[in-house]
Order: sequence, then structure tokens, then C-alpha cells
Amino acid sequence: MKLVSTLLFILIVGCQVQSQDINRSYLINQTEVVGIIDSLPPMFSTQTTEGKRQWKLPFEYIDSVQVDRITYNSEQLKVNGFVVQPKAAGVYPCIIWNRGGVKEFGAINLMRAAAMLGKIANEGYVVIATQYRGNAGSEGQEEFGGAEIADVLNLIEVLGEVPKADTSRIGMFGGSRGGMMTYIALTKTDKIKAAAVLGAPSDKYASLKDRPSLENSLIELVEGYAQNKAAGLDKRSPIKWVDQLPKDVPILILHGNADWRVKSEQSLRMALELNKHRVPYRLMIFEGGDHGLSEFRAEFYSTLTDWFDKYLKENAPLPNMEFHGR
Repeated sequence: MKLVSTLLFILIVGCQVQSQDINRSYLINQTEVVGIIDSLPPMFSTQTTEGKRQWKLPFEYIDSVQVDRITYNSEQLKVNGFVVQPKAAGVYPCIIWNRGGVKEFGAINLMRAAAMLGKIANEGYVVIATQYRGNAGSEGQEEFGGAEIADVLNLIEVLGEVPKADTSRIGMFGGSRGGMMTYIALTKTDKIKAAAVLGAPSDKYASLKDRPSLENSLIELVEGYAQNKAAGLDKRSPIKWVDQLPKDVPILILHGNADWRVKSEQSLRMALELNKHRVPYRLMIFEGGDHGLSEFRAEFYSTLTDWFDKYLKENAPLPNMEFHGR
């Protein structure tokens, strides 16, 4: 009888723990940025003859989107980020936006959230982004492509708590370091339907050769890097593990061939490896384009939204990667 009671107690406690885990909330706080027109710099708006401020032509969409600051749980850490979504009622596909940079360099401020995330949100998407642990008031410390990948993956759980988010249709975009984070994330979740990267490093060995100063960040942030550089670099070099990428997630690769931060050769070589492993991809190299494709911003955004529209809104079939044709 005592044994039965003990087993029953364990069963009840186990069920309670499982129930608590299922019902656990990831989103701690979500606060809309109010008075946004007064919060952004003059580049966004202009004075009218009546003395009021109104949006300049490229930014009219800002009135159509809601910009929220968020704090969410990620491995017992409180991490900050943004959610930007259309104000209009409805349920929308989602895009996880992985920022570039390292530490505070590249952190998402209100201007970037409104201008960059807002532009995509205005096309009918819930766009969510993390600052990564240790940055912009977040707890913990990032590892420049290490443990903070959990901060990216946990955004999928956060989206489940955003009423307008359709979590059956999630895409992922990453620029620069965010592209590396996107490649890593694709090996750890099956929730992403389509991905895109811009100026993404695929080979950290090549990055260090072109920019030796990057090693300072690796030494500072990657535990054990000094003792085993190869392990740290391999983990952050997608070209080394293309065979681990899913074959059912099409990847759009965008790069400028005048990019000095990440040479376009890295995307060219990555495309060859993707081709070898029959991972669906599309490669676009922009002639004279810099790291952020600043000379091609309109084309960049239209290409990006067309890609996600195709796979998230139109539910297009996957490309046929078998060799075929006449």
C-alpha cells in the first residue's frame, strides 16, 4: 500500500510539473511605444505649416504598425527585444529578425525597430527580434554565436503568446552576424518554413583573415577559445556543417560584392556547398553593394518580402532539387 501511495504521489507531481511547463509563459512584458512620432529623429518626419509633425514619404507606413518593446524568458534569463505588427485586425505570418553586430554594437533601437522591422510588418507580418542576452539591458552574456541561440529559438515560444501571430507560418531573416545565427537556428528547430540572410558570414576562418580584429570578440566572449580556436570557429562557420541544414527550408542569400565587412566570396562558397547537399537556395549578388545593401534598399526589401510572401503567404511548394528537365 505504501509503495502504491508513493508511486501515485510521484505520478501526480510529475503531471503537475509537466502541466506547469506546458502552460509556462515566456513573455514577461510587452509595452507599446506611444507617441512614436515624437520619439524618432528628424529624418523620419517634417514640420507642417500648422506646426505639426508628419512622416516623410518613405516612412508613412509607421502609422500603420504597432511597435512594442518586450522582455521574455530565455533559459532563466530576462532578455529584451521588439515585436512590430500591423495595427489592423487579423492573424499574420511571422518573421524572426536576427540582428547583426556584437554586444551593444548593432543593438536594435527604436529607430531601427520602426524603420526596418516596421517596413516588413507593414507588408502583413508579425516581426519579432531579440537583443540577445547581455545586450540592451538583457540579463546574462552573449557568446557571439553560442548559448544565445536559445534567445532566438525562444522567440518561437513568445510568438505563441502574440494573438496576431500565426505560428504555423514562421520565417527567419538575419543580417551579418544575424545570418550566422539564422544558419545555426535552422539546425535546431523544424518550425521555420523559409529563411533569408544578408551579408552573412559562413566561414569564420575567412572572416578572421579579412578582419583580424574580430578575434578580440571571440577571445572575450567564447569560453575556451584560446585553448581550442578550431572548435570555436567551426561552431560558427556554417560552411563546415551544411549537411546539418534542413532540405525543406528554402534559403535566400543576399550579398553585395563591395562588402568589406564580409566578403561576398563567403556566400558564393556557401552556395556551392548548399548546391552539393541539395539544400534549396537562391543566391543574389548585388554589383557594388555594400554590407547593408544601402545602394539597393528598395530592391532589398521587395526581394525579401517577395521571398517570404511566396513561402509563408502563398504556401508555394518546395523547389524540386532533383536533377531534371530535358
